[in-house]
Amino acid sequence: MTQPNKFDALIIGGGIAGEESALNLANMDYKVIIVEKDLSIGGKMIHLSKVFPTLDCGACITTPKVSETARHPNISIYTNSEIQDIEKLGENNFTATLLEKPRYVTEDCTGCQICEEKCPVIVEDQYQWNLVGRKAVYVPFSIANPRIAAIDIENCSLCGLCEKVCPANAIDFSQEEKRSNINVNSVIIATGYNLFDPLKIPRYGFGKFKNVVTAMQMERQLVPTRPYNNVLRPKDGKMPDNIAYVLCTGSRDETVGNPICSQVCCMYSIKQAQLLLGALPMADVTIYYLHIRAFGKGFCEFFQQAKGMDVEFIKGKVGLIKEKENGNLILRYEDIQKGKVLEAEHDLVVLSTGILPNTDYSSMFKNINIEQDDFSYVHQVDELCCPAKTSIDGVFVAGTSSGPMDIPDSILSAGAASSETAGYLKGGIR
Repeated sequence: MTQPNKFDALIIGGGIAGEESALNLANMDYKVIIVEKDLSIGGKMIHLSKVFPTLDCGACITTPKVSETARHPNISIYTNSEIQDIEKLGENNFTATLLEKPRYVTEDCTGCQICEEKCPVIVEDQYQWNLVGRKAVYVPFSIANPRIAAIDIENCSLCGLCEKVCPANAIDFSQEEKRSNINVNSVIIATGYNLFDPLKIPRYGFGKFKNVVTAMQMERQLVPTRPYNNVLRPKDGKMPDNIAYVLCTGSRDETVGNPICSQVCCMYSIKQAQLLLGALPMADVTIYYLHIRAFGKGFCEFFQQAKGMDVEFIKGKVGLIKEKENGNLILRYEDIQKGKVLEAEHDLVVLSTGILPNTDYSSMFKNINIEQDDFSYVHQVDELCCPAKTSIDGVFVAGTSSGPMDIPDSILSAGAASSETAGYLKGGIR
């Protein structure tokens, strides 16, 4: 890859919003640089099974966009990299520091994974949400782009076996961090979101009871590249037949610091419930909810479809989860419609974790502060007229960096960000 120098737009984040913004600008013949801190572009969407409410294949949608982004001649991509010290020097003039972290594997890597086979070190696989293990040298996931291995140097034993067997001689333990300065005319923040950590709600038993999992762990069990042959209980490998979903885990809850609705939890839980009934036709699925927020196009019909498939919906707040000796779980909940505190037994519980802001953007700017809203998302200074505009002229926001939203809304937001950026570059938006 050539040394970066001057670009029309810097896009921070290579998820669906960052890719959409980059492609829109690149197709207008602007020179774009994408900086992604992960080992691959694609964001969280590339790890999903299907999308609601159409149940289209998530990878089938995002993989072509990933490939188009990677091949576009006007787009330069830096993965495993970060942006630091963005400084505004004037109109259409920003400088930033690009930090490229070492993979300890060169771009000569063919992705053959022979190094993985020989590596003796096994650690938890973050791309399977710690359900299974991976090696210390690994290709992130099967549809990663770029498909280049990386060495987890913190867990590597430095045995040298990967270096000995690599047919491309791509292992390079001498790599170091590399810093370089880039000049850009505009910036789009597309850093995405973080998922709520259910360890902050200890009464739900996550981390203590193995059969209490997050929705993303369940999502990984439903994809074609799933870690197991089917949906299984992590504790004993049994196929569950009575599954519970606990909605609003970390959303609409001031006690855990996230009082707002995450907008996607109801619908992705209903989506997973339908997929589970396809994978486990004899299973019972129960969703414990406060309110079902089916506000988008086709969402209410999707909700009614799940009811028609005999998904049980219980309006009630789950207060406590306990474990039995056999690994089954007892949920104590307030049934709002009956006005009683009841208990129910399930053999697998899924926590529908909410969306939190990714505040990485707040420390990137050097000589000027970017405003945050009341919930630590990027503040949209003119939501009606210029929804991507931030408090800094020439800096725009796309996707869930500005607040919780689903995939179609993220793409729409990216379209607004790219159009407003193009207007700014042409002298129209200030």
